[in-house]
Amino acid sequence: MLNNIGLPGILLIAVVVLVLFGRGKISSLMGEVGKGITSFKKGVAEGTKELDEATEEAAETAKDVTPADEKDKV
Repeated sequence: MLNNIGLPGILLIAVVVLVLFGRGKISSLMGEVGKGITSFKKGVAEGTKELDEATEEAAETAKDVTPADEKDKV
């Protein structure tokens, strides 16, 4: 159904949305979308940072459980 919209169809939809909601409403809506995307990216970055820190801590506290007689067989 949406395969044959094309550029004229998209322009028509944009004009209708602009007429219905007005420039100010659309501008504020796009500002909120931008803030949401920024917040999402910040959250992903913080989550990745926490995972990296947890992995580093786990690596530091890991015990060497290799038997003593096999440590010398390098």
